[in-house]
Amino acid sequence: MIFPWQTGLWKQLRERQASQPHALLIHGPAGIGKLALAEHHAQSLLCEAEDAGRAPCGECDGCRWFVAGSHPDFRRVEPESLARRPEETEDSEEPAASPGKRVKPSTEIKVDQVRALDGFLNLKSHRGGRRVALVHPAEAMNPNAANALLKGLEEPPPGAYFLLVSHRPARLLATIRSRCVAVPVPAPDPGVSAAWLAQQGAKSADQWLAFAAGAPLMALQYAQGSGEALARLREALQAGDREALGAVNDREQLEALAEVLQKHALDVAFASFCGQSRFGEAKPSGNAAAWLRYARKAGRNRVLARHPLNPRLFAGEMLGGMPEE
Repeated sequence: MIFPWQTGLWKQLRERQASQPHALLIHGPAGIGKLALAEHHAQSLLCEAEDAGRAPCGECDGCRWFVAGSHPDFRRVEPESLARRPEETEDSEEPAASPGKRVKPSTEIKVDQVRALDGFLNLKSHRGGRRVALVHPAEAMNPNAANALLKGLEEPPPGAYFLLVSHRPARLLATIRSRCVAVPVPAPDPGVSAAWLAQQGAKSADQWLAFAAGAPLMALQYAQGSGEALARLREALQAGDREALGAVNDREQLEALAEVLQKHALDVAFASFCGQSRFGEAKPSGNAAAWLRYARKAGRNRVLARHPLNPRLFAGEMLGGMPEE
């Protein structure tokens, strides 16, 4: 099922499919519904109704199996941290975890996951139609996985289709991008997003939509509870409470702090250069260039925050580098 703001995009996607490209790269900002659009398209490719060229019927065997997550001609390739049904393979390259030891799911798409597509794509379709592989997010592939996928894109088997969903297509290999038909997905109109969030009963929808840079799905997650830590950090930042800002105990809080600091720094820079903030409210500064440099560093810190660092020490380092107002 696609979202209300994706009707026009769906029509464009179907028009592009008329030329029968074997690979599509659906890209745009996170939190705008690209995955839902790709899934809807995958279902349409596997729909067995006579008029499936318009939209999936939802009633044929192909559609029912797809919705149930058991279609034999569809494969989803995602990091373990996002997988809906994590599976353990006996031939995994990773050593088995010791009893009682909790292993954090990987955030990468590994080469074994991509290589597993070879047998699926090169065999005859179970239903006598197409075979579809969806990779999400494509930039999560490690270098070996990306190179393995490239081989499939260069010589795709007959009837095989690749749907790549990416938040940051610039991180993909140029050779992968060149073998896909790009489908850019922009953020929806703010009015449409606000109306949809109101229908979902989201609280403080306007504030969260701004903080999510216009991404309605991300704004809904924030409004429904995942933004509580962000809200506390933003309040502490507005109050100038460095002690509360630095009181982080784990990597999730550390990443939230890096996000809040980055967006605040960008807002200060935007307010200084063009007189208007983007993610919230901020006052102009005479030191705008320093804030912009700090925002870039905070973006790198958001990635570093996912690694096993000492949260308190790293938080102190981020706060200590903040420019003077």
